[in-house]
Amino acid sequence: MSLLLNIGFGNVVVSSRVVAIVSPSSAPMKRLKDEAKKDRKLIDASQGRKTRSIIITDSNHVILSAVQAETVAQRFDSEDGSKTY
Repeated sequence: MSLLLNIGFGNVVVSSRVVAIVSPSSAPMKRLKDEAKKDRKLIDASQGRKTRSIIITDSNHVILSAVQAETVAQRFDSEDGSKTY
């Protein structure tokens, strides 16, 4: 059974597929986002809000979230035991 990671506004990601959770402010992350968009591997889960974190998966999908990277990382590390955390 896979655990789901809440990335904000009712959106979830399978936590076992997450490779990295990063801040979008650096130039390499902006290039990564642009490249993923070109390759059609960009998923915008920010619901029209400012992107505050970028989640990279093992399938090279890049997911944009409006939740701070630190908050998503805390949710990822949580030992809650429930399906969604």
